[in-house]
Amino acid sequence: MRIRIPTRISPQDAVALQEKLAPLVSEVSEVPLNLTRIVGCDATYFDGRTLAAAALVNYNDLQPKTFRMATERTRFPYVPGLLAFREAPAVLRAIRALRAESYVCLVDAHGLAHPRRFGLACFVGLALDRPTIGVAKSLLYGSTSGSRVLDERGSQVAEIIPLPKSRKVIYVSVGHKVSLKDAVKIAKHCLTTRGPVPINLEHDQVTKRKWEIKKSNPASL
Repeated sequence: MRIRIPTRISPQDAVALQEKLAPLVSEVSEVPLNLTRIVGCDATYFDGRTLAAAALVNYNDLQPKTFRMATERTRFPYVPGLLAFREAPAVLRAIRALRAESYVCLVDAHGLAHPRRFGLACFVGLALDRPTIGVAKSLLYGSTSGSRVLDERGSQVAEIIPLPKSRKVIYVSVGHKVSLKDAVKIAKHCLTTRGPVPINLEHDQVTKRKWEIKKSNPASL
């Protein structure tokens, strides 16, 4: 099942939509047995716009194959827990522009580790109908117990993974069509001291493009 992200919606209705869609998220892994491609995505904001980038990466050697970017007018305000309504339209456009098949998507955001168990990674997974993993740099929801993030019922919603040769960690959670075990395995395979390679590539791309645009338009600085 694929969903659409409304471009015009109030924060109250956005919360209600998350609660309605959350039961659709699947934790049953549909990761290809011979995974060869992975997609990473990231987004940033400037001058009332959302700039998103997506990269198609070889899974085995983590070498990039294709990059795509998309820009959308930012229509939704910044509200903690409702990041998807700001970023998803541009992120999805960038990913779809790759025209990739049979991949797993890594999103720089939370999935089930979210107050309503429906973060941006869940939106992206359901919208694309693809296995999707949330990889976040900070804790949004839940309590920690060792390497686990637990919800109020004591169920695990994320795994805490330390970055190599660093004091920093990432929080890995299910987005859609992947088990937490597989999500952790894939994220660890992609790790560097800065985090997962596919997401790092896109962070660098959107940051570079943002400053290129700003330099060409000094009024936006």
